[in-house]
Amino acid sequence: MSDPGILIDAEARPRLPPGVRLVHSEAQGGWVLLAPERVFKADAIAAEIIKRCTGEVTFAQLVDDLANSYTAPREKIRADVATLLRGLADKSCWSCDNGRTRSL
Repeated sequence: MSDPGILIDAEARPRLPPGVRLVHSEAQGGWVLLAPERVFKADAIAAEIIKRCTGEVTFAQLVDDLANSYTAPREKIRADVATLLRGLADKSCWSCDNGRTRSL
């Protein structure tokens, strides 16, 4: 799914799957994504995106919120968030409800 030709549906509701959680770890020096038998260090930007992936907001709402919060171009935010989520999907650390991914 890391293929940039894969689009994330605007109505998809990104969330962490069961067993995966984002935690702040002093030992790791920041945010980490804990998955069964795996740990991924998340930088501050990735952590802010992942914190918003609760399954309650759509991908479009997530992008709009980040664009407003960081006063950044919506298309740049959309591309960055999609890249992060595709990478997490490749690691089985991301899921979505009520939406789908599709190829161009």
